[in-house]
Amino acid sequence: MSALADSIRTSLRHASDPARAPAQQAYMKSAMPYLGVSVPLARRIARTAARSVPDADAILTAVRELWDVAAASEPHYREERYAAMALLAIPAMRDDPRMLATIEHMVRTGRWWDYTDELAHRVADELDERPEATAAIVRRWASDDDLWMRRIAIIAQLGRKDRVDRMLLADVLAPNLDDPEFFIRKAIGWALRDLARADPEWVRGYAQEHALSPLSRREALKHLGS
Repeated sequence: MSALADSIRTSLRHASDPARAPAQQAYMKSAMPYLGVSVPLARRIARTAARSVPDADAILTAVRELWDVAAASEPHYREERYAAMALLAIPAMRDDPRMLATIEHMVRTGRWWDYTDELAHRVADELDERPEATAAIVRRWASDDDLWMRRIAIIAQLGRKDRVDRMLLADVLAPNLDDPEFFIRKAIGWALRDLARADPEWVRGYAQEHALSPLSRREALKHLGS
């Protein structure tokens, strides 16, 4: 294991709180155990360890080691994956062409909302860095057989406010409007509600013109008074 990954794993174990770990595992319905480290602390540990490692290759190696080793047979913990995701937010990773492939690997192997929703922020970063190439990949994800790939495509623009690409959003919503899956319907409503803060009229118009599920519609119009 690389020095960076080993340092992070060691620090996570030093910060462990066995008393809180069972509740974390139960809340997340996780087969993987917890150390009892809060998510913000796991992120800080990862960022602190990476300060002396500005090289993107070394960071990406640690990301893959922390993520994939956490699923190995010997005892490993979910916080290692939270730390791996935090490393992707390091500025040195912003221009790395391997970012989206790494995100896709993590979503496909993680297969749960806590991973997918956190990684969506990194897709948003990529939309800022490489809008056309990233949008093409996000459109492909929106029709994937894996519901978590579809979810990350739908919520990929959360927090972008007036930078939201409305055409991209409409394109990723279209193949998912009839999906009965809760996590997809919730994501649709969330993405629209988030945009409503910056462009309420666009969201109202979209909701009028499309047959949204009751859950998606309720979420989308939650703060619009209709």
